[in-house]
Amino acid sequence: MDFMNGLKRTDYCGTLSAKDIGREIVVAGWVQRQRDLGALIFIDLRDRTGIVQLAFDDTTDKEIFDKAFAARSEFVLMAKGLVQERSSKNLDIPTGEIEIKVNDLRVLAKSETPPFEIVENCQTSELTRLKYRYLDLRRPDLQRNILMRHKIAKITRDYFDENGFIEIETPMLIKSTPEGARDFLVPSRIHNGSFYALPQSPQLYKQLSMVAGFDRYMQIARCFRDEDLRADRQPEFTQVDVEMSFVDMEDVLEMGEGYMKRVFKEALGVEIETPLPRLTFKEAMERFGSDKPDTRYAMELYDLSDIVKDSAFSVFSSAVAGGGSVRGITAKNAVTTYTRKEIDKLIETVKGIGGKGLAWIRINEDGTSSSSFAKFMSEEEMAAIMEKADAKPGDVVLIVADSNANAVFSVLGAVRQIVAKKLDIIPKDKFNLLWIVEFPFFDWDDETQSFVAMHHPFTSPMDECLDYLETDKANVRAKAYDLVLNGIELCSGSIRITNPDLQNRMFQLLGFSDEEAYTKFGYLLDAFKFGPPPHGGFGIGLDRLCMQMLKCETLRDVVAYPKVQNASEPMTDCPSPVFDDQLVDLGIQLLKKED
Repeated sequence: MDFMNGLKRTDYCGTLSAKDIGREIVVAGWVQRQRDLGALIFIDLRDRTGIVQLAFDDTTDKEIFDKAFAARSEFVLMAKGLVQERSSKNLDIPTGEIEIKVNDLRVLAKSETPPFEIVENCQTSELTRLKYRYLDLRRPDLQRNILMRHKIAKITRDYFDENGFIEIETPMLIKSTPEGARDFLVPSRIHNGSFYALPQSPQLYKQLSMVAGFDRYMQIARCFRDEDLRADRQPEFTQVDVEMSFVDMEDVLEMGEGYMKRVFKEALGVEIETPLPRLTFKEAMERFGSDKPDTRYAMELYDLSDIVKDSAFSVFSSAVAGGGSVRGITAKNAVTTYTRKEIDKLIETVKGIGGKGLAWIRINEDGTSSSSFAKFMSEEEMAAIMEKADAKPGDVVLIVADSNANAVFSVLGAVRQIVAKKLDIIPKDKFNLLWIVEFPFFDWDDETQSFVAMHHPFTSPMDECLDYLETDKANVRAKAYDLVLNGIELCSGSIRITNPDLQNRMFQLLGFSDEEAYTKFGYLLDAFKFGPPPHGGFGIGLDRLCMQMLKCETLRDVVAYPKVQNASEPMTDCPSPVFDDQLVDLGIQLLKKED
């Protein structure tokens, strides 16, 4: 049956305004609500652009009036009528000056009562809403997010196209190269006992595209990582993937900055000043305790090691003697918020994230103070600490000490974020972008007591570090860079190694045998025998970019069909068991996993 019977939509609901008065139009959508006033019926009809009011009165054909009377929330309607001025205007919505006097109404589909109301900022539990995600996505706030994501993706393609980039699709079924996060594996039916992997990134294919001579590549690529979820992480995600030939790091960063400037301007009307600020990894850690610092607020770290290295407080002196450090932050005007009870809670939080403890000083408004360690210190030492901390009445000084220098940075960096949120001092309307550069090439692994790669093995070391690759790994820096927005890593990238001798040298330093390197990366190493151009690139997390631009709390608000904390999807109930004959085809037998 053709419910529309020749009717065709002429306009979207939210696009109508006073300039359309007198037009006969056709709209379609879902019933937001129906108001029965006896001789008058009003229906708010909703589509992805907004809401418009349908009006029915005693001049309306009885059959149409009866349909309007029977309409309920989430019924799908198509209405034809004349746009007229509303007698009671609602200036809170774009269509609030007009309504449609309906002369033809079709009920295209009826609806059961939905499990929650389709409204902005719905307070129904997220798990219920994700179970009925197709209903959740009808909510105007989520629809705006998804539409903005579409706009950002279009701006992305336009920008890179205008700058000479070619969009190339790379395979989704690839060779497993287990580096970093776990691969999602896909068994092969034809090649029994062998597996594909879903790509964690198109890294090697985009480098091969440079060897192929495409010069400038981009892709809005789907990527997969089998890792634990967080608010800013999903097992499958989308990446704006970019690679460029015949460039140095400055060229790549300039291209990335131009993209950020363009996308913020066109999507949000926000001007981003370029060039963006840059911090070396070392400076970011020393000032903010993080390689993805939120620079919207101050509260920077300072080093107290020289002041306390000979103190009688062994927590401090032994940390410095053990090769670590003692560092602090000053929470301004925090004394009323951070009572002794709240500081005790903060100490428990610190222990929960791997810290050994937290020393503190509270300076009362009258200038008196209390401290967890002052009785062990001389007056001169305490005065020096207060001066270094720039501590004033009303402030709270928080100090972390550890013989592991990296632990001091990570713990105090986390405390900085926790305290800033507690004090509500983070500006909500700022977008602070910056590059972090000169990352360490190697990272020390306490478990294996050896240096491991901090990046993929094709990242180039900085030229000035080549002479001491073997002799001073701790100080080797990489031609690697991250783009950070408000404390969230948006992008990582690097200039790549294309010199075969240097590549072999790096494999040896990373513990790869010749055979192992060739087994994992032979096809790329073979390609590099045939004239690889110098190249570099980056990958920007599109989901995270949208989340930050829209000021959402979680990626689930900008992804149409997200996974939840345990990597499942409640709507389709996946992952789920498969039939035995499917496993037989794949040559797979399931083993019961021991608890």
